[in-house]
Amino acid sequence: MQKYDAVIIGAGAAGLMCALRAGQRDRKVLLLDRVGQVGSKILIAGGGRCNFTNRTITPDRYLSDNPHFCLSALKSYTQNDFIALVEKHKIAYHEKTLGQLFCDNSAREIVDMLLAECRAANVEIRLEQEIVDVQKGELFQIQTRQDAIESSSLVLATGGLSIPKMGATDFSHQVAQRFGLAVKETRPALVPLVFGGETLDFMHELSGLSLEVVVTCGKRAFRENMIFTHRGLSGPAILQISSYWREGNSLSINLTPEADAETFLLDRKKERPKAGLKTILGEVLPQRLAQSLAEPFPASPIGELPNKIIKEVAALLSGWQVTPTGTEGYAKAEVTLGGVSTHELSSKTMEATKVPGLYVIGEAVDVTGWLGGYNFQWAWSSGWAAGSALGD
Repeated sequence: MQKYDAVIIGAGAAGLMCALRAGQRDRKVLLLDRVGQVGSKILIAGGGRCNFTNRTITPDRYLSDNPHFCLSALKSYTQNDFIALVEKHKIAYHEKTLGQLFCDNSAREIVDMLLAECRAANVEIRLEQEIVDVQKGELFQIQTRQDAIESSSLVLATGGLSIPKMGATDFSHQVAQRFGLAVKETRPALVPLVFGGETLDFMHELSGLSLEVVVTCGKRAFRENMIFTHRGLSGPAILQISSYWREGNSLSINLTPEADAETFLLDRKKERPKAGLKTILGEVLPQRLAQSLAEPFPASPIGELPNKIIKEVAALLSGWQVTPTGTEGYAKAEVTLGGVSTHELSSKTMEATKVPGLYVIGEAVDVTGWLGGYNFQWAWSSGWAAGSALGD
């Protein structure tokens, strides 16, 4: 039976980082994955250019049952550490809005970088490995369809349920539960929202239209682009708020974040009294949306509209109330909310407190970041923390 210091299951962002770090510490490491390539999600991220981290990484950009859990790992391996690694490998990158960092060329460069680091650290990688059983005696016993393997440490790094067509499963959650670890209920996050009835009819007619908005759910608000789809709403602002939205909750959407809607309309009533409402709204909104929003109101020139109507239009512009019927599910979700409870793990090492030698990292843990490179940074940081500790 083959023996290793560490077997890491899942060759995604977190698993690769954990493997290379453990290998750098002269641990004998085996990295397993059930699909035929490493870093599948890295390759498709950011439109193929991989939003690999963010300039501003703080705990308040993460959702978790324990909001402070992520702090230790994020401090032990920061965004600047990963940027230094990218620069060491001479990967060209650029900064987009809100501190988001992307490769200039291809996400493949990030995968190649991680593989190069793994090779330098003598990490063994085996792909297309279906694991049929995991047990623990004195050591962990991992049975694949091909081999029986023993290891002092076992790292669960298979991610969550998002994007099942790429091989996503709840494997890490199942194994964690088998070893007695609690798993917080999971749900799709960073996901488009769907609607029904007349609201959907309205959105469907505007499919493909995009504009900057402020979308609010409860106490959380995001100002970014929103896109109308044939099923409802998407775009960065909607993906962000989806992590906070729950069934039955409404969203408030400010369609004119650059202007005070009521002041703008009253000014136009004085300045352009003969213009129609549709024309006036077209000054601050895309034409199709301006026309759709104006339709329920009187067709009179804005100068003839009573201030009561002006206030109603302003309220619609600054706080459009909509109630989603659901999300587009794991198929379109960028990440999974929930996962292995942080109360089961050491925040410094990611080791299970009940099961010495068992580690859980990355998306499999109940730590979910905002859109914009935060989830990749959690993968790098949690993988590094585990890789720095296992075998001690």
